[in-house]
Amino acid sequence: MAETQKSFDYDVAIIGGGSGGYAAARVAANAGLKTVVIEGGEEVGGLCILRGCMPTKALLYAAEVMHLASHAEPWGIRAENVSFNFKQVMARKDLLVKGFADYRHEQLRSGKFEFIRAMASFADAHALEIRPLGSGKGKTQEQRSKRALTAKNFIIATGSKVAPSPVECVDPSNCLDSDTALELSRLPKSIIVLGGGATACEFAQFFQRFGVKVTLIQRSSHVLHEFDSDAATELERVFRREGMTVYTGTKIIDSRKVGSQKEVIFECEGKTVRVRAEEIFYGLGRVPNTDSLGLDKIGVTTDCSRIVTNHLMQSNLPHIYAVGDCTGRHEIVHIAVQQGEVAGYNVAHADRMKEMNYRLLTEVIFTDPQIAAVGLTEKKACARKIPYLAASYPFNDHGKSLIMEAKDGFVKLLADPVTGEIIGGCCVGPYGGDLIHEIIAAMHKRMTVHELAAMPHYHPTLAEIWTYPAEELAEKIARKS
Repeated sequence: MAETQKSFDYDVAIIGGGSGGYAAARVAANAGLKTVVIEGGEEVGGLCILRGCMPTKALLYAAEVMHLASHAEPWGIRAENVSFNFKQVMARKDLLVKGFADYRHEQLRSGKFEFIRAMASFADAHALEIRPLGSGKGKTQEQRSKRALTAKNFIIATGSKVAPSPVECVDPSNCLDSDTALELSRLPKSIIVLGGGATACEFAQFFQRFGVKVTLIQRSSHVLHEFDSDAATELERVFRREGMTVYTGTKIIDSRKVGSQKEVIFECEGKTVRVRAEEIFYGLGRVPNTDSLGLDKIGVTTDCSRIVTNHLMQSNLPHIYAVGDCTGRHEIVHIAVQQGEVAGYNVAHADRMKEMNYRLLTEVIFTDPQIAAVGLTEKKACARKIPYLAASYPFNDHGKSLIMEAKDGFVKLLADPVTGEIIGGCCVGPYGGDLIHEIIAAMHKRMTVHELAAMPHYHPTLAEIWTYPAEELAEKIARKS
């Protein structure tokens, strides 16, 4: 019997109820498809709400307030004996998370589609085996009961989990990580942060600003190695100024417990270094959460547990889509939402499918200074052999940032050397995650540096800093032509 003649329980089954999965379900259901979402997590909400964006940024903002209160002298303000209540800091974070999670729960139970709390794995290419949550050892036969669910299409949105250690001597289970650190009831006196990516850097500064003695150990020559080195160097300089010990270009040799402390032994600049602390924070990344899905059974192509997809968000089996962190490309929530919307649309409109476009790919690191980039960096442009002109301007020579005493960092623009079209932007500085949106908007409309330079900007504002590199590039291109 042809597939189109088969009877399925649902038009589309979505595995995972986080940001990507919910976006896919909303679009598919609004298009009239019979839709089901299966969520197997202990809590409902997805990584961003429960253990990612919302809780970590709540803690980082608290750390920023603490830092400003403790360093108020430049404004003539005396704030002596600044202190904090860590339980209240964490309680506020929990309250915010609960509010967002409760709202997501309401959305998933809105009635627009069916919502099932269960574990799911593929029985065949069009059927899922559904197991009740907690149906493992010690449960009754009824509690362990399984049932099958069939669908014409599937969208996998199972997110990510803490990565296994790439270093044999480091056991993540003996360390704090981005999940368990959010449940701390008290701060350690000292901590070793392994890694230099976004998560490691954000948690390192959070701990440092709340009085923890922090040592950061990074394998690459700089933290945030995917960004241009000028951005990473600026953040390292601030970290060290705030009292953090930062080692880069390292190779870990051993990790062990010594009495009540934990020790990491590593090589750096040809020397063997030993560092001890009360805790170790494992910040060596996350991996797609796909192991339990049975993808090998049905022949879905994966690459190190990442589901390989095309720009339509389809796997090698066209009726099975994947979105968000489980595709492993970009662990960014708004990208997961966009991918979910594209997948949901494509399931409903096979005759006029949409493609994902990553030209405006944006990333923000919520340290202080914040680091944000959209489009091409110099490193990416060089790797792809894309010609460009670049210009930057520092915050320590800018009116509003001087008023704010926020003098770290710079903005940078990349432009096509012939047309002047803006092809990339980077902001290292105050509210970088907000300021980058001006360049996102400019690139969305394919503006040139000439147009950006001519656009009025109010004075004194942080945003007007973009006009300076824009003017410099506009003059260079005008001289060349």
